[in-house]
Amino acid sequence: MNKKPLIALLSLLISSTTLWAQNLVKLLPGKDTITINKHIYGHFAEHLGRCIYDGIYVGEDNKTVPHTNGVRNDVIEALKKLNIPNLRWPGGCFADTYHWKDGIGPKGKRPSIVNTWWGGVTENNSFGTHDFLNMCELLGTEPYLAGNVGSGEVQELADWVQYVNFDGKSPMSDLRRENGRDKPWKVKFWGVGNEAWGCGGNMTPEYYADVYRKYATFMSDWTNSGGLFRIASGANSDNYEWTETLMKKIPKSLVKGLALHHYAVIDWQKKGSATMYTDEQYFKTMKSAWFMNELVEKHSAIMDKYDPKKEIALVVDEWGGWYEVEPGTNPGFLYQQNTMRDAMIAGMTLNIFNNHAERVRMANLAQTVNVLQAVILTEGDKMLVTPTYHVLEMYKVHQDARLVPIEVNSQKLSFNGESIPAVSASASIAEDGNTHISLVNIDPKNQQEITIDLSDRKYKNLNGRLLTSKKLRDFNSFENPGYIKPEIFKGAKMKNNQISVTLPPFSVAVLALN
Repeated sequence: MNKKPLIALLSLLISSTTLWAQNLVKLLPGKDTITINKHIYGHFAEHLGRCIYDGIYVGEDNKTVPHTNGVRNDVIEALKKLNIPNLRWPGGCFADTYHWKDGIGPKGKRPSIVNTWWGGVTENNSFGTHDFLNMCELLGTEPYLAGNVGSGEVQELADWVQYVNFDGKSPMSDLRRENGRDKPWKVKFWGVGNEAWGCGGNMTPEYYADVYRKYATFMSDWTNSGGLFRIASGANSDNYEWTETLMKKIPKSLVKGLALHHYAVIDWQKKGSATMYTDEQYFKTMKSAWFMNELVEKHSAIMDKYDPKKEIALVVDEWGGWYEVEPGTNPGFLYQQNTMRDAMIAGMTLNIFNNHAERVRMANLAQTVNVLQAVILTEGDKMLVTPTYHVLEMYKVHQDARLVPIEVNSQKLSFNGESIPAVSASASIAEDGNTHISLVNIDPKNQQEITIDLSDRKYKNLNGRLLTSKKLRDFNSFENPGYIKPEIFKGAKMKNNQISVTLPPFSVAVLALN
């Protein structure tokens, strides 16, 4: 028997197994014609718990926290460092009970409102349209206003558009000037209701499509000369029928974006602790976060049937991790800590959005301060930034950069017979010509050896940043606010057209090549 062919076959099998077992990220040759829209990196500030009051806004009379017109200066400075492109307000469920005219004019004369959705607290409407839009100017970000469709009227939303956008003489622009603002803010992004399938009215998709058409019609003139980017209340997670119905029934002339909401949740009835989660709960959270990839692909496929030119954006304007509130806090305030698990959700989800940038052109992390997967937490005059904040800061290099198409072959993270990819990645070319590759290893125990094939792309220099910690359940506290922060990454080496990466467990890295 000739043993040479057998030896050759065994060598080939061993070689193939070795190649298959390692993680491979391949940058594909191409024209890199798709832009990762900066608005994918948007944020969300709802009147919920301590997000607005005692979070972003401490009031003009506050003597202990430095502020500008009642808005915390430290929050403004932290958000500026993220280059946040848009900020969604005032909800969420709150939006469909909010009447904007209650939040303008002299603050002492504004009527109060009971926040029936979140904790049943009474708010005095001291933070309203002017306060929010002026804050957006401080941030250098575009406002995204969510209109009241659930309990409001068409005229109310049409008046709001005129109040904030019209430069000529009209009843609403005159009212704006009476309230101290001469020039309009020119708000582009408008949500026409929120979660119409649930807290926005428990509507059927057919009914909401008709309601949307009506509201969208009266928000602008016949040709939408104001350039409003009107966003329809889209599906809850995998409700594909909702997307199909809206795409079928709403004319493209009336809509620029279709929303999608999905949270990484273990079980809506038993969400688990934000910090003391088990390995099983960690895996289930990661599995729910990874489900975003399937959601984006399937909703996009439906949209492609009716909009093959991709003129309508998929707007994932609520996403993030959702757990039980911190012990001793109001259950309606949704205040939760933010561990390295949340950094994993953020890195993985943003990679998904980047890689689907042709259709996903806007998204909003829920939420900005003190609520759900917040980037900032406050306590009195103290403030800290979370691991999620650091991921968004590291990933800001992708904003308005050209997407580099990639292929990823990843080892699996497995638990109780279920598996999801351990490694996710995305890549882009910035305006300055530098290429950035973001890598996430969600495996809580094992480092990942990753080979990056640069194909025909040539680079001279490589550096990187890494976010990880000693333990998966670590978080930044007010006692130790800088415990988790990015560091220089030394686990990547480039030779010829390949990069060898050793990525620690539960870590996020962003490489820069030039």
